[in-house]
Amino acid sequence: MRGVLVDAGPLVALIDADDAHHDVCVAALKTLRDPLVTVWPAFTEAMHLLGGSWRGQKALWSRLETDALTLAELDARDAPRMRELMEKYRDLPMDLADAALVRVAERASLSRIFTVDKRHFSVYRPGRRRRFAIVP
Repeated sequence: MRGVLVDAGPLVALIDADDAHHDVCVAALKTLRDPLVTVWPAFTEAMHLLGGSWRGQKALWSRLETDALTLAELDARDAPRMRELMEKYRDLPMDLADAALVRVAERASLSRIFTVDKRHFSVYRPGRRRRFAIVP
């Protein structure tokens, strides 16, 4: 799989012009050429954060419908590794969306992540060996 993983923060910031990270995320998006890939937990988190605005939620749905954003599959075989990751990083702590993104990174050999959560993603090690290349 080719792509750049996307966390919930940029999904919200790209849509919400009042978000503190809006301008930097819009600028970063213009530099990305690979497909944007996320996971259901991060998409759900973004929907929750946009919950006060049906217009914002509709815009997020639109990204899926127009293939501007792809959902990576997760299934029961991913759950044990996600649980292991959440336990390993419990002191941060790691949430389900982050665990799912790290798991997909390991499984699909993806190393770039579009996130505003540099604190956590600079610590996480997909596949226990390498660091993420964080955008922006």
